[in-house]
Amino acid sequence: MTTRERFQALMNFRPFDRLPVLEWAEWWDKTIERWHGEGLPKKLTDRYEICRYFDMDIYKQDWFQECTPDCPEPPRYGAGIVNSLQEYEKIKKYLYPANILDEKNWELWAKEQDQGEIVIWFTVVGFFWFPRTLFGIEQHLYAFYDQPELMHRMNGDLTEWILKVIERVTQFCDPDFMTFAEDMSYNHGPMLSKELFDEFMKPYYKIVIPELKKHNIIPVLDSDGDISVPAYWFEEVGVEGILPLERQAGVDIAKLRQDHPKMKFVGHYDKMVMNKGEKAMRTEFERILPTASKGGFVVGCDHQTPPGVSFDDFKLFLSLFREYAEKIGKLSQKELE
Repeated sequence: MTTRERFQALMNFRPFDRLPVLEWAEWWDKTIERWHGEGLPKKLTDRYEICRYFDMDIYKQDWFQECTPDCPEPPRYGAGIVNSLQEYEKIKKYLYPANILDEKNWELWAKEQDQGEIVIWFTVVGFFWFPRTLFGIEQHLYAFYDQPELMHRMNGDLTEWILKVIERVTQFCDPDFMTFAEDMSYNHGPMLSKELFDEFMKPYYKIVIPELKKHNIIPVLDSDGDISVPAYWFEEVGVEGILPLERQAGVDIAKLRQDHPKMKFVGHYDKMVMNKGEKAMRTEFERILPTASKGGFVVGCDHQTPPGVSFDDFKLFLSLFREYAEKIGKLSQKELE
């Protein structure tokens, strides 16, 4: 199978030859800095060049920024740049840029995708993340109650911009999937209630997701933390997948698959075992093997490989990954035929 054929088969619960072997998110800069001192050629800094060096499947991502580079910065981490409708109107000139896409890149990517060499995905911020960026972390949580009209105004404008993003990218190709960056859960669950989700987020997902599905683009939620409860909410609005499924937050892929038999998952391999030797790494692969063999699950690090993982650790991880990728592929042909 080609890289794209493998992804499409796996995500549509059809038999596949092997699991993709990939790092779905870009490596931490500190991780690459360490590896440059341990054997990774120093000339390799580009995400996809490093993937090719390791002979991994390549999934190319474009994250479309909703703010221009000259947008005002918050005074400190967690602070906002908007306190009122008037302030929002003043900074709108820095939001929702029209020129979002590198045409040369997308022309090349479209050819690579058409030949099956790559999987293409893109990212936009979602309807929890975006108001938080403007309000700041604390004020955002108050704004659900204190400034509901402004919250809706922000998400309505964001919706219009995302629809333009979809229209623009599909002039080049139909990406294989996309992610809504939300980060709306922490290690004990979601940061808002189902009632607030239904009022402030659901209406906008219900507008955007049908446009994605017209182009067979799989909509995926990107949220850290324990997403076990909001998984139901997102499935209701048409989101078809979730990543990265963090083990440190207690996420359990077997339970998720039981509760959501049609959802698609990416990630979930516990990054905290990647520097603990072969036995620990094998145990983690064995844990996810039964679910992975049933399809709809692209296995990968449950976020980015941390700098505590040495170059040799990672090479061992990849060796085991390839072994289990083949094993799970063979099992899928029995499970899914």
